[in-house]
Parts: sequence; C-alpha cells; structure tokens
Amino acid sequence: MAIPKKIISYLEKNKVKVEPIAHRIVYTAYDLAQTLKTDLKEIAKTLVIKADKKYVLVVLSAAQMLDITKLKKLLKAKKVEIAKENIMKTVFKIKPGTITPFGGLYKVPVYLEKGLLKLKNLIVGGGSYTDSIKIKVSNFIKLEKPIVGIFGKKK
Repeated sequence: MAIPKKIISYLEKNKVKVEPIAHRIVYTAYDLAQTLKTDLKEIAKTLVIKADKKYVLVVLSAAQMLDITKLKKLLKAKKVEIAKENIMKTVFKIKPGTITPFGGLYKVPVYLEKGLLKLKNLIVGGGSYTDSIKIKVSNFIKLEKPIVGIFGKKK
C-alpha cells in the first residue's frame, strides 16, 4: 500500500517536492519514530478535530499532546473534540490512522503547532500505514497556509 495517487497528484499539481519514505506497517507516530530511528520531535502527527459542527486538521509534534483548552480558544469554538474513527471513513473517505496533514485535499483548514516552525523538515503521514512523507516546513506552509498557534503540551 503505497502513497495514494490522490495525494501524489495533489503534491505534484502544487509543485511541492517531497521525499517518500517506505517503512514497515505502523499505526502511531511513536511506532514510526521507532521504526525510522528518528526523534519524536521530527514526526508530525495529524489529528482530525471536530470544532462545533466543522472539521479541522491539527498538526503537532509527536512529542507533544494536544492541549484541548488552548485549541478551543484558538478555534473560538464552544465544543472541541478529537473526531471519532467512523468520521475518517464517512467524511474523509480514508482508513482510520491514514490521515495526511494536507487539508487542501479534504477542503478543511489546517492548524500548525508553532513549535514545528523551528524544524527544517517534517515527517508526516503519507496516506497509508507503510508510507510517510518528508516535506520541508517552508513548503508545507506555502502549500497549506496553516493557521499557526500554540496548542501542544509536553507529554
């Protein structure tokens, strides 16, 4: 199961250079860091968040936990929760755990944890359990124009 064509064509259409990374099957950012022998800080995890009645993608370092209170303020939402797995299938048409941080693909806004701006590259989900994508932070910002905020906390 390689990177889905839909993701590759989205990146090519937007002229974004990425480095695909094939690896053994992983289901979590932690497993990915272990498999690639990479620091958790360099792995970006993407969460699907339901804010009131709309969905957003939240991208933060795998070394952090989501601070719902801070995110709620940033989103100016009354109710904020991590979306349930069935939403992945019904709304995003993907398998749970294969979300990518490319909100443009799903027509949803992207929120980026400010701490990730210190990195040169991010390793993000590639749309499958066996592939990830290495992308320059600057290219990711150009592509997705994320809203940058502070919503991560140390584990």
